[in-house]
Amino acid sequence: MTSSPPPAQPPLSADLPRTDLTRHRRLREQGSLDRADLDAILDAGFVCHLGVVVDGRPLVVPTVYGRDERWLYLHGSVASRSLAGDLPVCVTVTHVDGLVLARSVFEHGVNYRSAVIHGVPREVTDPDEKLVGLRTLTEHATPGQWSYARRPNRKELAATTLLALSLEEASVKIRTGAPDDGDGPDAELGVWAGTLPLTSTWGAPVPDPVLPPDIPVPEHIARREGARQG
Repeated sequence: MTSSPPPAQPPLSADLPRTDLTRHRRLREQGSLDRADLDAILDAGFVCHLGVVVDGRPLVVPTVYGRDERWLYLHGSVASRSLAGDLPVCVTVTHVDGLVLARSVFEHGVNYRSAVIHGVPREVTDPDEKLVGLRTLTEHATPGQWSYARRPNRKELAATTLLALSLEEASVKIRTGAPDDGDGPDAELGVWAGTLPLTSTWGAPVPDPVLPPDIPVPEHIARREGARQG
């Protein structure tokens, strides 16, 4: 287990590496080697799926995350077996942007953005880095909340596991656009084809039923109403 912050390291390459784990074997035209695409996908969400082998069995769990330029921070309880650290993991983030409805069922598809990050995470135990990581995670999900709400105390920090996974080894795929069968034989079928976009937006804030009525919704939360998520 790491008990102090890692030493300073050079910036990550602007191009994602080609490794046995990250090279695109199928639908290579949808693959991207641009790290900026990885950053954009991570910035558009805040829930990932963490895959790890525990006691010889695969385990995939959803958890929240936050990132800086080098690390993906993953949060959970100290009781979580999936957050043990020092084990190879695979983290995925996916955004569905719509259905691709073609003229034949075989050609149907999904417009999406996805990222897969591979590596061996380290457990963050240095108190200063742990606070930095938790702030990164909190601000990633709700910008402005770290300064507004009470911050974790020692007991809460002890009950929280924070993993740091390097963003060095990752794979990205993106699909956009219309169906692919517009210039094929099925174009003569007279069947409607196109895309059905999918978007998510934040709704109006709902106060806790026991909240005193004189406590207003803070601006950093109120302004997200109606904004697109993802």
